[in-house]
Amino acid sequence: MSSLQGKRAVISGSSLGIGRGIAIELAKAGADVVINYRSHAGQADEVIGECEKFGVKAFKVAADMAVQADVERLINESVSLLGGLDIVVSNAAYSDRHLMLESDLDEFRKTIDVSMWGAFHLVRAGAQKMVDAGNGGNIVVISSPHAHMAIPGAMAYNMAKAANDQMAKTAACELAQYRIRCNLIHPGWTDTPGERKFFTEETLQREGAKLPWGRLGKPEEIGRGVVFLCNPENEYITGSTVTIDGGIQLPWREMYRVDEDV
Repeated sequence: MSSLQGKRAVISGSSLGIGRGIAIELAKAGADVVINYRSHAGQADEVIGECEKFGVKAFKVAADMAVQADVERLINESVSLLGGLDIVVSNAAYSDRHLMLESDLDEFRKTIDVSMWGAFHLVRAGAQKMVDAGNGGNIVVISSPHAHMAIPGAMAYNMAKAANDQMAKTAACELAQYRIRCNLIHPGWTDTPGERKFFTEETLQREGAKLPWGRLGKPEEIGRGVVFLCNPENEYITGSTVTIDGGIQLPWREMYRVDEDV
């Protein structure tokens, strides 16, 4: 039997990229899924098709993670479609890259609204449903090494992800009494459509090859991390951070004395 047979999951931002990989891996593990999207309805349909290949139920719900009412509606509709809720994955994010002094504050606020407030409203609304049902549950927050790395040009995203980490760990404390686990995943540099917003294909391939593992991460690898955390056999894991980054945060340049000009 699959590790998540009969479980019911909603994944924010799951029509593309990491969220797509998570949804498919959850379906492969036996979970029924709700695919959330904002503007990529066609891609959401494609993800549904991939999930249904594993014999599970899959649905789509449009919702803007920057809007609290949309997030709460997403949870309510997911419960109605699935008949309950066992797994909530906060994955949706937005980022714009500018130095602080040059930031467009509308874009800065959008990053915070989607990546921080959207995550909070999703976790809160999902946890409320789980508490009411009384059957425990799993919450996984897709955060980032940006939570502790002060990467220039990404201040809003850095702030949002740092907040995500504290939110998830605090939620783990508060929800343990209800047997609801809350964990984090820190993906490394992952091969997704979103990366094409900032880098050319040539740059992604060239720089990915320089990483310790010799390539960028794959969305399905992050998805398998979510499945691991939600597996009932791993119920003693809560408030933890799983890093899936191919070693990008290791001091590899210093270890091997890499010449930046090479």
